[in-house]
Amino acid sequence: MTAPIPARRAALALAATVLATAATAATATAATAADSPAAVTTNTTASASTNANASTIAGAAAHTSGTAGLKGVDYATWQRDVQAVIDQALPYVKDRTANAHGRKQAIVLDIDNSSLETDFHWTYPTPAIKPVLDLTRYANARGAAIFFVTARPGILDGLTEHNLRNVGYPVSGLYVRHLPDLFHEVSTYKTAKRAEIENNGYTIIANIGNNNSDLVGGHAERTFKLPDYDGKLS
Repeated sequence: MTAPIPARRAALALAATVLATAATAATATAATAADSPAAVTTNTTASASTNANASTIAGAAAHTSGTAGLKGVDYATWQRDVQAVIDQALPYVKDRTANAHGRKQAIVLDIDNSSLETDFHWTYPTPAIKPVLDLTRYANARGAAIFFVTARPGILDGLTEHNLRNVGYPVSGLYVRHLPDLFHEVSTYKTAKRAEIENNGYTIIANIGNNNSDLVGGHAERTFKLPDYDGKLS
């Protein structure tokens, strides 16, 4: 992600507060009581009680979603632009994952506005971006591991993974920013995590994100940039 402007910082801070509050409530309650995808612009270079409590608390503070997200980005236009990018990615992924079983291939994705519709739905769980979801499920069914590398803080680890799984994403691994990572640029942190995935024996065939900081630094055969409209989407 790019360095946050004040408005974006405030929005993300609110989202983090909502999710953190949901986590606290869910913990207190517990103490007492997965084919074919959609579009991509290529850049070649818990339990039921947990769900209910998190959804109720997040819903009470949720931003009402509509046809436009933050900064006036039109939802329908965004969906078409995302689909266009994934449509370019699909033939590549289809070819690259042919007979992929046993070859330790992987796809790496950013989360906010790359895997989940964050800026359009301030709810928990946040809905998946369907074209991206379809692509990842297709690749995973053909043997590719699916990793998520996000700039979200470590406190949101469990809630983030639950959200991803709840909306249907296969999750082979999730990387969030812990304290040491906060002293590095987002791009540096994300590059290091991709290198770590490679060091575990995986070939990253595709890296998908909506900001340049999700994609720069190498350690992926191909990158696919989803729209952020010059930083209007986080």
